[in-house]
Amino acid sequence: MVTNIKISSLIILILCIFGCQNAEQKPIKKIEKDFGLYENESDSIAVELKLNEFNDWNELLERTEQIVCNDSLPKITFDNDSIIKRVYLRNPCWEGISCILIKQKNTIQIHNDTISKSDRFFYPLDSLTSVLKKDFENNGKIPSWSVSPEKLMIFISYDNNNMERLPKTLEKVLNEYEKLTDSVVLKIWLNEKFDIPPPPPPPKEIDEIELIEDKK
Repeated sequence: MVTNIKISSLIILILCIFGCQNAEQKPIKKIEKDFGLYENESDSIAVELKLNEFNDWNELLERTEQIVCNDSLPKITFDNDSIIKRVYLRNPCWEGISCILIKQKNTIQIHNDTISKSDRFFYPLDSLTSVLKKDFENNGKIPSWSVSPEKLMIFISYDNNNMERLPKTLEKVLNEYEKLTDSVVLKIWLNEKFDIPPPPPPPKEIDEIELIEDKK
């Protein structure tokens, strides 16, 4: 009788061990989020940009335009243990196009981790939350800020020796964007490098700028 109890206990223990192992091996389903993919578009037309394969910024821009001009969407994917985020870039195909009219107030420019608005206001990248919030809530009230969140476009550029920062910048943009809206219609455009203006004076606080412009 005692022997039967021991055997039964041993079988139960073995089953518990195998059950725990199977539970541990069960894959965790990841959350997937797409940013910049419009309702009438599909991931099937997307082409992955693997950032570590590019030697300089111009090479990355050239490949991005090649993809767009082949009627495809360039995308960059961030994949960690719990979530997959895909960024679909909205760069245009410049073949046969001389210029595209975009109102400067509807843009945020990020170059080498410096944010600029209307070439008048300059902020460190850590101020992205405040700048985005200001643009989101402006609704055309102040002329130098965005007309609406739907029209907002984010331009990103880097010098060649700084382009390794691009992944972190993109992730920061995604994270801050998610804090402000449930929308995933995020328009990001990889831009050509532009000349850095002379170092600006210390930036005013966002609220202070609002008060100054409201008086105009």
